Amino acid sequence: MSKSPITCHVLDSTIGKPASGVPVVLEQLSGDGKFVVLASGSTDSNGRLSDLLPPSASPLPVGIYKMNFETGLYFTEKGMATFYPKVEILFNYENPEEHYHIPLLLSPHSYTTYRGS
Repeated sequence: MSKSPITCHVLDSTIGKPASGVPVVLEQLSGDGKFVVLASGSTDSNGRLSDLLPPSASPLPVGIYKMNFETGLYFTEKGMATFYPKVEILFNYENPEEHYHIPLLLSPHSYTTYRGS
């Protein structure tokens, strides 16, 4: 695998363009029920974060992971208020042989996500 086993993509639906500079943190749920930070970064000019983890991080352990998007910081830089200052997406990482892609479609008052490819 030549890219991070978990990637993301953020699109700003208010302008119909990628959301660049969105800070992102990836966490894993540990055995004691607490989340542990694995990696962090920011989306590039295409709204993507493809190097969150090194390719050598694969395979990750099966479990529950969380992707945190600092949407408040993004909208503040745009001079816009937002109802959702942070978006947290929890997901099951069940098959380490597959690539996991977490897309986020964002506006100041709503967001949508799905299992990407």
